Amino acid sequence: MTNEEFITMAKLKVKKYTYKNVAKDGTSLFHVYVVWQAKVLQNYKALLATDIEGDQHYYEATYNGDKKELYLDVYNKQENKCFEVDD
Repeated sequence: MTNEEFITMAKLKVKKYTYKNVAKDGTSLFHVYVVWQAKVLQNYKALLATDIEGDQHYYEATYNGDKKELYLDVYNKQENKCFEVDD
């Protein structure tokens, strides 16, 4: 599997999940974008998100090259805190 094939498959899985579980209000036009990705040996991992307003999820796609399986973990943002940093 190439990097482009993995990203295409991961975006498709996120899009299908989002249509079924997040975009219940009829939202049909949205983009899935890659926040981060890596490849180690035959395995791939990517963090993805959507541009749907109010979608607090981020998606972790992992491809196991040995088993030829794709896993999708869905996370929900709980908080966003700001901390002052001393220089």
